[in-house]
Amino acid sequence: VMGSGFALASSFVTLIVLVYFQAEIVAREVRYGFYPLVLLLLAGVTGAFLTGDLFNLYVWFEVMLIASFGLMIIGGRKMQLDGAVKYGVLNFLATTFFLIGLGYLYGLVGTLNMADVIRVASSAPRGPMTAIAALFLLAFSMKAAAFPVNAWLPASYHTTDAAVSALFGGLLTKVGVYALLRIMISLLPASRDVFDPVLTAIAVITLLIAPMGAIAQTNLRRAIGFLVIGGIGAVFAGMATPSLRGVAGSAFYAFHSILTMSALYLVAGLIERMTQTTDIRHMGGLYVANRTLSVMFIVLVFAAAGLPPFLGFWPKLLLTEAALGQADWLVAFAILANSILTLIAGSRLWAYIFWRAGRQGKYSEQENDRLRKLTVKENKTALSSSMVLVGTIVFLGLWPNLLFSSSWVAALDLLQPDRYVNAVGLAPLAQPDYLKPPEVRP
Repeated sequence: VMGSGFALASSFVTLIVLVYFQAEIVAREVRYGFYPLVLLLLAGVTGAFLTGDLFNLYVWFEVMLIASFGLMIIGGRKMQLDGAVKYGVLNFLATTFFLIGLGYLYGLVGTLNMADVIRVASSAPRGPMTAIAALFLLAFSMKAAAFPVNAWLPASYHTTDAAVSALFGGLLTKVGVYALLRIMISLLPASRDVFDPVLTAIAVITLLIAPMGAIAQTNLRRAIGFLVIGGIGAVFAGMATPSLRGVAGSAFYAFHSILTMSALYLVAGLIERMTQTTDIRHMGGLYVANRTLSVMFIVLVFAAAGLPPFLGFWPKLLLTEAALGQADWLVAFAILANSILTLIAGSRLWAYIFWRAGRQGKYSEQENDRLRKLTVKENKTALSSSMVLVGTIVFLGLWPNLLFSSSWVAALDLLQPDRYVNAVGLAPLAQPDYLKPPEVRP
């Protein structure tokens, strides 16, 4: 349920992005394969969400990374090349750790099929399995941009076109957290218990420092990158409190983040088009120039912060209830503090861009003379597609029952994977010799 839901959300966001891109088509990017790369990226993302084999998960990660590298440098600007280097080095390291962990896991249990790993992991030696889980935790934390391996995301995602930033911010990090949920909760639950203090520390620190980073930023899309990282902390909070509510909250929040963070990047792209700058200090006066854009941006800020009745409120409610139910006061405090700090960061951006009359400094009370109106084509494609995505987020926030029930089923399947193992229907696995009981002789 979780994988199919994420795949559906990813496909929907990709469709919205492709419509949005019609307003900013660059002949060079189309000639160099923008559309094939987007479809290849979607194939990698959906393949990773739907596969039932860990080595296939690695293969889909590689497909996704190849496409993302191409999309990041397709514009050919120096800033894009700089961002691609930072993005590439960290992701190559993460992929290497993932592959090493797969090799050790196969050598230990003799399979990489997820259902088989679930059946035999509890019988494997605990020490080596804990080391393998540590490799997976490091690899996917890097891909998800969790603290302390998160610096690459705000340094790279803002360098691309807004449409590509939306794909990256909405989809790529969620593949990392999805893999962590599957592996740490379902496949290796005993190892997750060992890393409980680590997961708690990662969740709390990521939840707190990410919105602080957004508050300190003057580049609009860099600030949104830190908000993306804050959402990763919320997913880790569910793994740190692995009850039914906690895991359901993680799955729900990841689904919400796919939609909301993609929409934030798309709206940011429209803001940059109208103001002709990426620096919020040189923006201002957009409330009068485009009230629709103003309302869309503040709605997305409220959704990201988790204010009721917007979409982000419901998963944060589940996560807070899970933390309080297990008397994990630190995690509960971090979730609530993240909401407040995210609201401060988003409100600061909104005030700079929309509320203030003009640019910072002596022009702040004067009308911003650098604003331009959106063209007819931009209104029909970029603005309209963004409105559809924001409208979907508002609708799901007001009527979240389907997402609640789906997240509940997903959490049950992760915490009690018997139904998944039975559905796979594999023949009994031949256990390695060291897993077999000793032979008793008279």
